[in-house]
Amino acid sequence: MQHATLNRANKVMFYGRRGTDTHFALQQAINELDGYAGCALYPCGTAAIAGALLAFLEAGDHLLMVDSAYEPTRDLCDKLLAKMGVTTTYYDPMLGADIETLIQPNTKVIFTESPGSVTMEVQDLPAIVAVAKQHDIIVMLDNTWASPLLFDAKAHGVDICIQAATKYIVGHSDVMLGTASATEALWPQLREQSYLLGYCISPDDAYLAMRGLRTLGVRMRQHQQNALEVANWLASREEVDHLRHPAFASNPGHGFFERDFSGSNGLFSFVLKRGSKAATNAMVNGTKHFKMGYSWGGFESLILANHGVVNLRTATQWQQQGPLIRLHIGLEDPSDLIADLEAAFDRFNSVS
Repeated sequence: MQHATLNRANKVMFYGRRGTDTHFALQQAINELDGYAGCALYPCGTAAIAGALLAFLEAGDHLLMVDSAYEPTRDLCDKLLAKMGVTTTYYDPMLGADIETLIQPNTKVIFTESPGSVTMEVQDLPAIVAVAKQHDIIVMLDNTWASPLLFDAKAHGVDICIQAATKYIVGHSDVMLGTASATEALWPQLREQSYLLGYCISPDDAYLAMRGLRTLGVRMRQHQQNALEVANWLASREEVDHLRHPAFASNPGHGFFERDFSGSNGLFSFVLKRGSKAATNAMVNGTKHFKMGYSWGGFESLILANHGVVNLRTATQWQQQGPLIRLHIGLEDPSDLIADLEAAFDRFNSVS
């Protein structure tokens, strides 16, 4: 016991919060997928983001945060990190190498999310990483959308790779889980700081995540196939201004997607040419197969009308006039999903 306590980095069972063989097996499986030195486990994706940022930021530090980040990530910066004396500058997701103009002497972390939450901008991560390395800045990536199967964060130079494993890793909408993987140089600090903050998950949740990993590959292929079929149908609709799907040329950063990613998944958005709030509400209410909800990644298809994108931008201005609809295309028959959306457009047009 004394030896285990003094050598807490070893994967030996001695204290529940340090983990069990089930936890260690999941951590090893994640790192076999993503190639990193170690993986910390958290009770949800937001906890993984918070745990990674808190492990490396302290009072007086400066953080560069992508303007298209997941809304709770912005809240973390504005409401918690600010209180701790960490300043945040939001940057245009399409900035690329020009992010160097925003670097300050105390910039410690550049946080990326690619594609961006809701609006799906794909960042030029190799350019950002190259700038960060010149200034000894840590690059973190929320890689939830792609998972290690579609984007190799380690190969692209990302230091800390974060996932809301609640989504595609678990894959069944029955467990909340977050992961953060780190390079060999940063892993000891991430591991110890996460432990000190009390982050842990149950062995049952770790087991269910291992279950999800067994079918991750086949599920991702089917999500991609179904989503592309639905997206191509949407692209033909008169009501649709453009798709926000990384695999389509209309998506900001589509060229970076083609260069850096090995495929797409089930999550994308589309922008309507017009439509009142009442019309979009009529559209999303009454769907048979699409359910309204945030936490995508499971079997079920989801639909969400976003009326507040303009309020989630500070470094850039949302230019689109029509409503934005986000879809997660699940594992149902795509012909059923298209029929459901066709009926939704009928309701939309009856109100518009």
